[in-house]
Amino acid sequence: MTVFYCAKCGTALTGDLVALPTVPDVGDPDDSRDKKTGRARSTVPHGYYAIDPEPWGAPFIPAPAPTPPARSTGRELLRLATPTPTISAGLRDSVVVHPDDVLPRLVAFTRGGNWTGCCGPTGAHGPNLACTCGSRLATWTADCLGPNELHLDPVRVYAWNLGAAAKDASHDEQRP
Repeated sequence: MTVFYCAKCGTALTGDLVALPTVPDVGDPDDSRDKKTGRARSTVPHGYYAIDPEPWGAPFIPAPAPTPPARSTGRELLRLATPTPTISAGLRDSVVVHPDDVLPRLVAFTRGGNWTGCCGPTGAHGPNLACTCGSRLATWTADCLGPNELHLDPVRVYAWNLGAAAKDASHDEQRP
């Protein structure tokens, strides 16, 4: 089991979470969309996390060459149309968690248009959630036209795996 903490102040951001081998496929984000809120089901199930090895979120840069539109993964961020195609230049290895595993412990950071969206934040303008110490360390995307997932910044959070720590400690005790 793994707990994620704020790297600035050490506050626990999650309870115990179980690692998934990959970020789950969303398929059609409209399947099982909540009728009241318009939100898609969460990419990651409650109580789990996954590491996203691909760049994710802001900033966005021009795509290196025009490419035909790829099949939708259901995880694309809703952004304003741009004259040239763009790709994410965001951080790799963000931690994707179920929003309910983190939201009670974070504060909305709504300056600079990073909470835009008709039914929830689009997540396209960078971190929109902060620790109570003020460190902007998470981006939640939950607008009705996009995915519902929460990414923890891999630079501003750290993980502690109690099981691995206990195993290391018992291994150290067995050394002569």
